[in-house]
Amino acid sequence: MAKASPVPFGVRVFNVLTITLLRAGFKLGAMYLLTVRGRKSGLPRTTPIAIVEKDGKRYVITPYGVVDWVRNLRAAGEAIITRGRHAETIRAIELPAGEAGLILKTVLEGGIPSFLEKYFEVTANSSREDFEQAAVHHPVFSLERVV
Repeated sequence: MAKASPVPFGVRVFNVLTITLLRAGFKLGAMYLLTVRGRKSGLPRTTPIAIVEKDGKRYVITPYGVVDWVRNLRAAGEAIITRGRHAETIRAIELPAGEAGLILKTVLEGGIPSFLEKYFEVTANSSREDFEQAAVHHPVFSLERVV
């Protein structure tokens, strides 16, 4: 029996459109294409992500929890982010719950699209401990350029 995806069907359809537009060179807010080697197949897997910038550092948060691209990124540790014709190899470092909770809180305080709010167990007014607990289910990665 097939395992149900935590990502809603509408989002998966939207991702196909987003990937197409990003590959064509359109800039869509903070959206990038993340290409990471599959942990089982070894083949490149591409998904759209939103990169958050805070204090000169870049982060990616997983609104749908630990999905395949998260597992692949954990296994590979490196990926390529692409926007238009610009591609960059990055090292992804998963943050511990304390740091991840702070980044998650900053993002939620800054406002996120309303359709994503229901996937987080916390709101902008939640406690620090609640954000640290939420970070267990919504990993946060720090992205560093590989030179």
